Amino acid sequence: MVSRLDVIEGPSGRRQRTEAERARIAAESLISGMRVAELARRHGTTRWQIYNWRKKLRTGQLVVPESMAGLPMFAELVVEGGAAVVPQAEAASELEIVVGDVVIRAGADANEGQLTRAIRAARAAMS
Repeated sequence: MVSRLDVIEGPSGRRQRTEAERARIAAESLISGMRVAELARRHGTTRWQIYNWRKKLRTGQLVVPESMAGLPMFAELVVEGGAAVVPQAEAASELEIVVGDVVIRAGADANEGQLTRAIRAARAAMS
């Protein structure tokens, strides 16, 4: 028994999304703590479509519109060359993150949780 039936009008009966919509949904799925299944239900799509859009977003086949550029997104970390020994004096601020006008400097001992909270706080202060 069906309690609700959505009829999508149009030649194919399928929902057509623009590239900007697909990129926005894919970018939203990359937010920390976001569950793809919940996001798919909310947007009336499948998990597999979102995974496909994420792949296209990472490879540059989908581009996030400028209006979405301020939303939280994470870049892949790529380490070139071998691990180098950093003198202790330089290790005090190995990482520098720029969020708008805010510069976050973190030492080697900063963990992911601390960095995430600092970035979120900087973004909240900007809005």
